[in-house]
Amino acid sequence: MTPNLLPKSRGRLWAVAVIIGVLFIIITSELPIFESLLPFLWSKIPIFTTVFLGIFIEAIPFLLLGTIGSGFVEAFLDHNQIQRLIPRSALPGALAGSLLGMIFPICECGVVPLTRRLFSKGLPLAAGIAFLLAAPVLNPIVILSTSAAFGWGWMLVGRVGLSMLMAVIAGLVFSVLKGPEEIMLSSKWAKKIVLEPLLPDQAVPQRTFREKLHQMAVIAGDEFFEMGRFLILGAALAAGMQALIPQQVMLQLGHGPVTSVLVMLALAVILSICSTVDAFVVLGFASTFSPGAILAFLIFGPMVDIKTTLMYLSVFKKRTVLYLILLPLAMSLLAGLLINLLTA
Repeated sequence: MTPNLLPKSRGRLWAVAVIIGVLFIIITSELPIFESLLPFLWSKIPIFTTVFLGIFIEAIPFLLLGTIGSGFVEAFLDHNQIQRLIPRSALPGALAGSLLGMIFPICECGVVPLTRRLFSKGLPLAAGIAFLLAAPVLNPIVILSTSAAFGWGWMLVGRVGLSMLMAVIAGLVFSVLKGPEEIMLSSKWAKKIVLEPLLPDQAVPQRTFREKLHQMAVIAGDEFFEMGRFLILGAALAAGMQALIPQQVMLQLGHGPVTSVLVMLALAVILSICSTVDAFVVLGFASTFSPGAILAFLIFGPMVDIKTTLMYLSVFKKRTVLYLILLPLAMSLLAGLLINLLTA
């Protein structure tokens, strides 16, 4: 039998409490007392509500898709299948892992639980890190949305190619470690899902297709509530920052070849937009910001933003999360600066 991997009751209560709190803010923001007591904050509530609901509504279907994929991996795949499909050596494994995003069409919201489940099934560390960072861009939905916004030109090629290159490099950096158990949290439930290969003399229990479907549904539901709370909290933080920080201040800093890239990297974190629609959003900045800044936004945003950082922290050790932020940040900044230099 599959062990109970997640603290289901506590995770669900936490998620429900956050939802009730956000709904309370949204509903009570219309009361006159807010306008009289806190005029500044009260004036920001409509912006907060609009941005929060926009981020949450666009991200929740892809989180659900990712948790369903996680349940499918646990119920239908075993260690031997993963080991046959993905090379164990670092470079081929990282390349194969980065291309897995074309099989699993998920954004950054759903890739975290799916990567964790793939690690528990024996996915090599380099391949898992490459998949974690590349999947939000290297999937058919994002490729088509980017082509619709910018056409089948160098911006699309640059986004896909550089995202894959950066993911492979990050995978190679992490390949010096022995395995996923070195980067994952050491909490009780996390220990249960770290790589645990079957012994040669262990018999694999046979289950019917219906039992596998039931297991997939249970795991997907548990992980949906677990990751959903971090999505809600991340969306709330991103909405709060957008409501309180005037965009005009950041736009005024975005004219130089260096500052424009830095500002767009900051916007990618603050806006926390789903990778399936971020190309249409950043298209509105194309006439204001440099090409390198736009490309840096398209590369960095799907790898690191507020909600994904919180999800990273729920699965990986803090030092690992620091690397998962700094490596894409440094490479995205370098890529943006080089593009600006070449197009100057």
